Amino acid sequence: MMVNDKKPETSELRSKVEQVLELMRPSIQSDGGDIELVSVSDDGHVQIRFHGACVGCPSSNMTLQAGIDRNLRAHVPGFQGVEAVDEFGRPISSDS
Repeated sequence: MMVNDKKPETSELRSKVEQVLELMRPSIQSDGGDIELVSVSDDGHVQIRFHGACVGCPSSNMTLQAGIDRNLRAHVPGFQGVEAVDEFGRPISSDS
């Protein structure tokens, strides 16, 4: 049986996501915040958690969309989307 699955393996995808986040981390830390990679699903969805000054910051949604999402799309084949989650793993609403 021949399988032609073009999706990258989750471990490979996670490694590439980690590399991109590590490149972004100094900029985020310079503003007093930090990011944590929570999970990477088989289908390319990423969950991150903000820490420090990023928690509750009105600019964190902009950081998520314009910074993190854009860079992951540009540098991680198979990436589908990113969402921020709270300490319980619940998605953080951009409306709050």
